[in-house]
Amino acid sequence: MNTTTRLLLIALLSMPLLAACQKEEAPAEDTAAVKAPLTRPATNDDAEWGAYLSDVVTRNMGDVTRSPYLYYLPGSDSAGFEGARERLTEEVSMAMQRGIVEGNLVAFGSPESAMMADIIVNAFTKVDPGSMKGVVLLFIGDAADNERVKAAVAPAGVEYKFVEAK
Repeated sequence: MNTTTRLLLIALLSMPLLAACQKEEAPAEDTAAVKAPLTRPATNDDAEWGAYLSDVVTRNMGDVTRSPYLYYLPGSDSAGFEGARERLTEEVSMAMQRGIVEGNLVAFGSPESAMMADIIVNAFTKVDPGSMKGVVLLFIGDAADNERVKAAVAPAGVEYKFVEAK
């Protein structure tokens, strides 16, 4: 019994060493095989939009290492849209007034670009000038909404990025 216990103990203690010796290195990622960007969903399906916006945000992180804040407004044909729009308007307004810590990315996207732009513009009317220096703000929407969002957020001092949803 004593010998069996010793052999079992030696076997258990040597397993991690054996596993480390036999561990194969993971194949290096082929940098040439970069995934193509997703395209704007043809429908207002939340899952498709979630995947699309996540892809766009990931590609625009730059030097940001913290988890981004993503605000999403569903399509106007979704159930409970008006309530969702009102809640998001209030949530964004309150968050922007509180402020975002330098080094963060805040992203906005929606199948309803003009409505999302309205939410951003409204929220930034209450933000103190220069209070968001070092924050990256990413707006994913229609080109027609770009300039008014850019003008509304500029006084806050954010680094503004625009990606046309296409």
